[in-house]
Amino acid sequence: MKQKSVFLAILICFSLILVVLPFLVTFNDVLTKILERNLLYGWIQASIVPLEAKVMGAILIPFGYRFGVAQNADGIVVNGVYMGLTWNCLGWQSLVLFLVTLLVGLRGKYKKLAIFEAVGIGVLGTFWVNILRMVFTIVLAVHLPAVFRIVFHDYLAAIVTIIWLFFFWWFCYSFILREKKLYYDKKLGRENQKVVQG
Repeated sequence: MKQKSVFLAILICFSLILVVLPFLVTFNDVLTKILERNLLYGWIQASIVPLEAKVMGAILIPFGYRFGVAQNADGIVVNGVYMGLTWNCLGWQSLVLFLVTLLVGLRGKYKKLAIFEAVGIGVLGTFWVNILRMVFTIVLAVHLPAVFRIVFHDYLAAIVTIIWLFFFWWFCYSFILREKKLYYDKKLGRENQKVVQG
C-alpha cells in the first residue's frame, strides 16, 4: 500500500505537469524575468550555475567536445555552439517533485539511518539526472537541428524526472527502507520494543 501511494503521487504530479507544461513553456520567459529581480536568483546564477557548467564540461571534454563557459557566465559554448544557462535549467522542478514524493514515501516507522540513506541517494540521484539531462540537451544542440533540443528541453525532460523517481522509490522500498515492527513477548507479558526488520 505504501508503494502504491508513492507511485500514485508521482503519477498525479506527472499529470499536473502535463496539464501546466504548455502554460509554463509559453510564459517561461515572463517567469524568468520576474524571478531575475529576486536576490536569490543572483546568488544561484553566480554560484550554482557556473559550478554545474564545469561539471558538464568535465563530462563532455573526455568525449572530444570543446567546452567553455561564456565570459559573462550566463551560458556555455560547446564546439562553437552557444547555449544560455540559467537557474531555470538546473532542474529545480525535479527537486520540488522529489521533495513532494518524500512527504508521501517516508511516512512510516523507518530506521533513521535508512531514511538518511534514502534521502542522500535521492538528492544525489536527482542532481546527476539533471546534469545528464543537460548534457544530453547539449549533445542534441551540437549535432541536430534546434527543434530536437527544444522538444527535449521543454517537454521530454519532465518524463526523465518521472522515470528517475519511479526507479528511486522502487530501489528504496526494495533494498533500503524496511518498516519497524513491534512484536509481543509472551514472557514479559507486554509489547517488547525490540525492532525486528520487516
